[in-house]
Amino acid sequence: MKVEKLHDLVEWTRQTHQHLGEAFARAGDSQQEARAKHLLQYLADHEKRLAGVVSRFEQEASAKALDTWVGDYLSQTPIDPQRTGVVPYESMSFDEIATAVVDTHDQIIDLYRYLKGRADNPEARQLAEDLLSMEEQEAVALADQANR
Repeated sequence: MKVEKLHDLVEWTRQTHQHLGEAFARAGDSQQEARAKHLLQYLADHEKRLAGVVSRFEQEASAKALDTWVGDYLSQTPIDPQRTGVVPYESMSFDEIATAVVDTHDQIIDLYRYLKGRADNPEARQLAEDLLSMEEQEAVALADQANR
């Protein structure tokens, strides 16, 4: 997905969470390690819920914020959400899954943190800040759940 406007980045975020949720659900069906299986089931539900939260951000954001050009600010293209479905979660250990999930969420957080500092208009900056805050809170919740 080519990211040119903030709308594209929000859509990319929603797709990433959706694809992660689907990948975790598929992998959970095949996972043999009980602890990893429970983590994958939790992650599948969590990511699908996050996709819905991001969708609501997209619906409620101002057109001015969503139409803000961000392509020039991004030093690299975000990861392809389709790639999240090819990671072999079903054969990974609990710790490997947790590490992979944290890494993906850290990439999203870094992207919004960078964008927040670069946004030209207040609406875009606020939307980036709101999405960053949500992603950071969810990353903490994921880490807490993984540590239980």
